[in-house]
Formats: sequence, structure tokens, C-alpha cells
Amino acid sequence: MIRQRKPAARSALVIGGGIAGMSAALALAEVGVAVRLIDSDPDWKVYGAGITITGPTLRVMKRLGILDRVMAEGWTADGLLACDAQGAELARIDTSDAALGEVPGAGGILRPALHQMLSERVRASGIAVDLGLSVRALAQGQPRQVTFSDGSSAAYDLVVGADGIFSATRDMLFPGLPAPKYVGQVCWRLMTERHPQIDRRTYFLGGPLKVGMNPVSPEGMYMFLLEPVPQFQRLPDEALPGRLAELMAPYGGIVADVRDAITAGSTIVARPLETIFLPEPWYRDGVVLIGDAAHATTPQLASGAGMAMEDGLVLGEEIARADSVEAALAAFQGRRYARCATVVENSLQLGRLERACSTPVEQIRVVEDALKKLNEPY
Repeated sequence: MIRQRKPAARSALVIGGGIAGMSAALALAEVGVAVRLIDSDPDWKVYGAGITITGPTLRVMKRLGILDRVMAEGWTADGLLACDAQGAELARIDTSDAALGEVPGAGGILRPALHQMLSERVRASGIAVDLGLSVRALAQGQPRQVTFSDGSSAAYDLVVGADGIFSATRDMLFPGLPAPKYVGQVCWRLMTERHPQIDRRTYFLGGPLKVGMNPVSPEGMYMFLLEPVPQFQRLPDEALPGRLAELMAPYGGIVADVRDAITAGSTIVARPLETIFLPEPWYRDGVVLIGDAAHATTPQLASGAGMAMEDGLVLGEEIARADSVEAALAAFQGRRYARCATVVENSLQLGRLERACSTPVEQIRVVEDALKKLNEPY
């Protein structure tokens, strides 16, 4: 229970209106911080397909007050299913855990739907939102004087960099850090109608590539396929359906059904998988990095969004508890570093196993062990 006391920060600027930024804004506002959220996109749009949700992510969605909507508009189910390349069942992974409380063990949702849920809560919470605005400079000192792209400036007790894997805040705070690293895999995503046999997250292992499917609503699902590629080269949109169908050719069963339904109008994206994990600390002089700005992961454990949301909640809790911003950020770092490292390191390990065409048993073991750790309280 957070003590009812004055928070360590009276004012906060959150840079980036994505999942991490909105979660932090909500958590900080809840404990009495005057929050301003900015995003460089004047339309505050979100791109991408569906996202897979773990039990720990559903737990944090409950804390943010959106679980009921996620369950109504998305899809939730307990357990993961691992199948071979022809669709025969290999194993069922139990995702239920008393540590999760009364939330399902897994699920999925469309990324735009999740964005809408969070943005509506942000607006309803009275948080100041300014769009089409970015940060030009961060001055030294406390409070931090921030100069914006429109020439205005303001001072804040706390600045939160939640501006994604290619964070400009990170570059200003820690100049000279290495850029995000490509991990040698391209993630193909296909949005399509839910196959009647796909009622939970399902992996197809043992083939030349890793394929997975997950419902994101009663009617829809997305499929992902991880292709090992030494150097990413973007294909024109018109070439995507044919190339994806070609990659799916060795598979039978459900994967073959989905492949045969691909058309020139199918919604397909292919993106390189990139990652970055910052050394400690993720903060300096009242500025802290959260979400993908600090620990961008590949999607193998389906926990990037969950870790970003947890970052926001933990930040709010520590700002409410601490006597100073610096003490709050040190406590935040202590709670987040090892947990986020678990996600990044195990996701990269799974990627290495996938590229090596390792046995399904080896891959399943990594997933089970990592999910068990993540079920523990954050």
C-alpha cells in the first residue's frame, strides 16, 4: 500500500504517448503529480498489428483499469499450445499461476484498440496532452528546464523518456551509446480472420521457421513468422503476399489453411527485429528512460508491452514513496533492471535457438522457465 503523502515530484513531463508513456502518465497522475504528456505525432496514431499478451501483462492491465475492456474487445485464454509443422500437438504450457490473481494466463489484442483504451483513460484523468510536439533540449539542473520544438520552454521535477527504441531522449541523456542492434531475424505479421481451431496462443515448431498464431478478438487473429535473414532488405508491399506464402510452404494443417487464404489484399508487414538494453543507470538528474527507450526486446516472450506498462506503474509507486526524485529513480532502477533483463535475455536466447533450428523441447523449456519468473510480483 502506497502511503498517502506528498509525492517526490510535483510536476512531470512524459515524452512519448505510446504504451509506456501513457502507463507512466496514468500512474504518476494517480499519486498526485501534475503530468504533461507530449507526442511528436500530431494525430497520435498507432501502427502495427495485433500483440500477444501474457498473464503478467493482463495483471498490470487490471491495475491500469483496462482489463475488462481488454477481455471484452480482445481475446483471453489460459494456456499455450505447441504444435509441430503439420499441426500435431506437441505440448501444452500451463499459464495459470496463483501469483497472477484472478486474471487469465494469456491473450491478445489489436494494438490500435489498446492504444484507444489507454488514451481514453489519459484524457479522462485530466492529464495535459500536447501533440505534434517534441523536445529540442534538456538543460542541466533541477528542476529540469525543457525546450520544446515550438520554441517554448518549461521546468519539471521529473522527465520521463518513453519515446521508443530510437529514443531521442536517450541520445540527449546518454550521448554516444550504441544504436539498437539487429538480431538477424525478420518478423512477418499477417492479420486475418481467426481460424476456428485457434483459441489460444499457438506455436508451430520443428519446421524451418518459427510460426505462431494468436487471437486478438472473437473474429480476428494475427500470425507471426520469424525468418532468419543476415541483412534486412525491405520488399515492396506488392511482393509481401507471395513471399510470405513461399515461406509458409513447408507447413501443413492450420498454417497451410492460413497460407491458402492469403490474397493480394492481405494485411502483411515485415519488420527487422532490433533490441537495446541499457546498462545501469537508466536515469540522470531527474530524467529517466522507460519502456523500449531503455530495454527494447524482441517479441519471443510477448512481454515488451507488459514490461513497458510495469515500468510506468513502478515509477508512480516509487515517486509516491520516496523523499526525493533521485531516491525514487534509484528504487525504480532496483526493481526493474533484473526483471527487464530476464525478458530481453530469454527472448534473445529463443531467437538463437530458432535460428539454429533447435528442438521444440529446448524452446518450450526456455518459455516455461521465463514465464514462471515473470509471474512473480513486479
